Amino acid sequence: MRKSIVVVFLLAGLLLSACGAAGETGTLSITGSTTVQPLAEKLAESFMSSNPDVQIDVQGGGSSVGVKAAGEGTSDIGMASREVKAEELAQFKNMQVHVIARDGIAIVVNPENSVNDLSLDQIRDIFSGKIVNWSEVGGADAAITVVAREEGSGTRDAFMEMVMGKDALILDNAILQSSNGAVRTVVSTTPNAIAFLSFGYLDESTKALSIGGAAPTEENASSGVYPVVRPLNLLTDGAPEGLVKAFLDFVLSADGQAMVREEGYIPVK
Repeated sequence: MRKSIVVVFLLAGLLLSACGAAGETGTLSITGSTTVQPLAEKLAESFMSSNPDVQIDVQGGGSSVGVKAAGEGTSDIGMASREVKAEELAQFKNMQVHVIARDGIAIVVNPENSVNDLSLDQIRDIFSGKIVNWSEVGGADAAITVVAREEGSGTRDAFMEMVMGKDALILDNAILQSSNGAVRTVVSTTPNAIAFLSFGYLDESTKALSIGGAAPTEENASSGVYPVVRPLNLLTDGAPEGLVKAFLDFVLSADGQAMVREEGYIPVK
């Protein structure tokens, strides 16, 4: 009789395992880039739906906050929407960078603006204050309103590195915003505004400009034709293990990368 009971329990355990009923358990904290945040929230929701005993908390704060949170271990995973700086890697020697997507940075204006294309030099001169009127770049005779992200933003850091270079600074009277969503709102309601914005936030409320004739599309960003593209990273303190590894494996799986594309970003796999 005992042997029969043992066999029944063993078979039941095998059946549960085969059906995937025994999922992941535990909690995860994810902190950092407001660009990566909405994507991470969608990925977390999908992962939790398949693993009901898992709770994932996703918080923003900016890429620099994400690097620090991962490096100091105050969060299980950090988020950064830029390259991790050499000095950060030197400070947090165990940090591992996991590229989960790529993202173009678009130059956006109000839909009523007649300008459709700018060169990198023109963009640099507008954001540094050398060009102050839309008529100087083929638009209407109207003063340009520059909108930008705040210090510590991964979007801003990537824009500074790829567009502004070492010698140019964003003009002092730029309107600073704390998120891509806030930037989009300002540009959509300000006729003469210009800003830089993650591809993942593009919609009909703003108009994305071509840069040097290259349209801001996934195809152009993937091929290298579009010049302003950055990585979206998840960061861990050392090699991921346990629940952290399971979540990262999901993010880089076919299902996870399909969600990356659905959210307007460029998959890495």
